[in-house]
Amino acid sequence: MRRWNGWGDDTIDVPLGPEALGFLGERIGPGTAPRDATFDAACAALPPGRLPPHPLVDASAPTRLLHALGQSLPDWLRLRHGRVHAAPDGVGYPECSEQVRTLLAYAAANGADVIPYGGGTSVAGHLGVHDPSRPTLSIDMRRMRAMISLDREAQLATFCAGVAGPDLEAQLRAHGYTLGHFPQSFEYSTLGGWVVTRSSGQQSLRYGRIEGLFAGGRVETPAGTLEIPTFPASSAGVDVREMVLGSEGRLGILTHATVRISRLPQHEAFHAVFFPDWERAVAAVRELAQAKLALSMLRLSNAVETTTMLTLAGHPRVVRLLEGWLALRGSGNGKCMLMIGASGEKAQAVPAIKAALALARRHRGVHVGRGLGERWRRNRFRSVYLRNAAWAHGYAIDTVETAVDWPRVTHAMEGIERAAAQALQAQGEKVHAYTHLSHLYPQGASVYSTFVFRLTGEFEADMLRWRQLKDRVSEAIVAAGGTISHQHGVGVDHAPWLAEEKGELGMKAMAALFRQFDPDGRMNPGKLLAP
Repeated sequence: MRRWNGWGDDTIDVPLGPEALGFLGERIGPGTAPRDATFDAACAALPPGRLPPHPLVDASAPTRLLHALGQSLPDWLRLRHGRVHAAPDGVGYPECSEQVRTLLAYAAANGADVIPYGGGTSVAGHLGVHDPSRPTLSIDMRRMRAMISLDREAQLATFCAGVAGPDLEAQLRAHGYTLGHFPQSFEYSTLGGWVVTRSSGQQSLRYGRIEGLFAGGRVETPAGTLEIPTFPASSAGVDVREMVLGSEGRLGILTHATVRISRLPQHEAFHAVFFPDWERAVAAVRELAQAKLALSMLRLSNAVETTTMLTLAGHPRVVRLLEGWLALRGSGNGKCMLMIGASGEKAQAVPAIKAALALARRHRGVHVGRGLGERWRRNRFRSVYLRNAAWAHGYAIDTVETAVDWPRVTHAMEGIERAAAQALQAQGEKVHAYTHLSHLYPQGASVYSTFVFRLTGEFEADMLRWRQLKDRVSEAIVAAGGTISHQHGVGVDHAPWLAEEKGELGMKAMAALFRQFDPDGRMNPGKLLAP
């Protein structure tokens, strides 16, 4: 069963061992386990639904609660404390585009707002009810998950947009293909969600971000159906695909998506390299990204994240042996870990890894083999389960991510971590902050920072702590010249800073675009564009 107030499958636990808890206790103090509300109590607290019966709509309290929020920290706080005061009045389950249009007409006839729902994995506040005074219909797309067509000659596949990552990959792999899009939310997030939030997968260095994979599709909007044909390229005016990418449900519901696929990799390997310090590590990965080798992933952790990840790994004896050996090779305190991945034809992937390791050695990188890399690959969708374990011990984990050009990378990282360290000082609290570069480009890199802080166990106090932390680190991102979101989208949580990036004219242009497709402003109101 899926957890109703946390991440993932409720049969999967990734515990924090005594070494990890001791590590956090030393840095920010001991945590106190909070008391969570029960599912039944949270359901009972929901106001009654206001939509009339419809054969495609489930208006039961449990279903409404399960669609009320996503996976952001404010969402968790509301769920864990039973403070879900606004939820959809009903949840529609379409199985085809015609039923999506039927549900949009039903919402309009009843004066309801519409929130598209894919996998419910949003960490930016995409799913909350905007105006509780108006009825709201959630449209859950997960019954629309079939592969419609596969064009081997053009290497295109068309899916219903509600297909989740594992199902999509299973359908492609049965024919010898892959999309290669593996965000950390892969197990639950959907193709439609990836497109409308401009998602980025962990192996984007080979396969590209979703905007490069999305070739066309169909969108059902209040103003009609938008068909987007596929072309290898076009110079015919504004790219309509770009109107859909990053639209976050504001112009309609993506029902079908055609994506560019690749043959299954013949060879795939992940290697770990340690550098003595951040400066050498950044110089190495910049050179690697600009060399355009046939790699699928470069993921660089700073010194604090490297220490944190090794500690959380839960094998203290093995880690001590590794650290002792690395110290003898010149990578002691301050060491930074780089994961290098290659996927594809063996004739290309193996030489690419060899070239990457040779370049790393020139920057005093120490290669430790494939063991750590393979462990990362096996567990790459499980590390997010640490959020559940941390909460149970009284700690909250949150993240921000941005992207900047290479001259600003270190400055942005330091500014974000400094802002986090200062955010809760007035309350006498510390924040444990660490960062990695999750996606690298010839022009620059994404900067992905994680924060751990103590919970008070009180809803208002913990929401205030999150708000103070979020504001400070978001201001630091803007001050560093970064985008407010590289891969998680905008939603509600990032909307206050979007105008800094887009400018007044850009914001007005987006608003005009959404009005064209959604004249009454029913589609996911309040998200992306702050009221």
